[in-house]
Amino acid sequence: MKISSIIFLFMFILSCATNSHALTQTFMGEDLGLGEGTRLNSYPNASSANAAFLSNLVGVGAEKFESFSTGASAPLNVLFSNGVTATLNGTGSIATVSSGTNGFGRYPISGSNYYEASGVFSIDFSAPIVAFGFYGIDIGDFNGQVTATTLNGSSHLYNVGNSMNISGGSVLFWGLIDTLNPFTSITFGNTNAGTDFFGFDDFTIGTIQQVAATPEPGTMVLMGLGAVGAFFLKRRHGRAAA
Repeated sequence: MKISSIIFLFMFILSCATNSHALTQTFMGEDLGLGEGTRLNSYPNASSANAAFLSNLVGVGAEKFESFSTGASAPLNVLFSNGVTATLNGTGSIATVSSGTNGFGRYPISGSNYYEASGVFSIDFSAPIVAFGFYGIDIGDFNGQVTATTLNGSSHLYNVGNSMNISGGSVLFWGLIDTLNPFTSITFGNTNAGTDFFGFDDFTIGTIQQVAATPEPGTMVLMGLGAVGAFFLKRRHGRAAA
């Protein structure tokens, strides 16, 4: 191996160390509904997407809206387990369904409460986050498409990609991890606002510190130095034996 190759290898290791947390991922799983009066007992696609999302994070919790009273509307203040506070603004209110559906295909994922909205609503965070995930219920049966826009200086628009013109009662999970663009706000849109109503539950957020551990930059540099040192030591021993 030439010296130039060694230098290239070392610079590559430094680059990997610098970008060890740099990633943007989305997670999506959807289970179609069985009608407005039927609650899905299981939703394997959504659950798998949620599990994949959570596998990239450590120490996060979900807001399940159980502490709010029925009919409570924005602004709603939420304190997440990582100490980040959030304020829900815009349209929407807390709905309560203990069993079955609300008669229109919507129901909670956890407990008895969920957040119901049709128009635009946003969530503002007290500190930058890099991960956000949620369950959506009864989305798309009246041709509505959910969009999510993150904001922190620059904005990034995501199309959730739910199916449309389907039976009521569907469940989806959508999650985003974007360590390249930490954000302090996320806004949800509805392409058929006022007609297609959505249920939301189990909001989960994560900070950069809660992204699953990768080798620290310093550790990767030491590993690189060790590899380079091992090469020269092997080369030296090879010459001595010649």
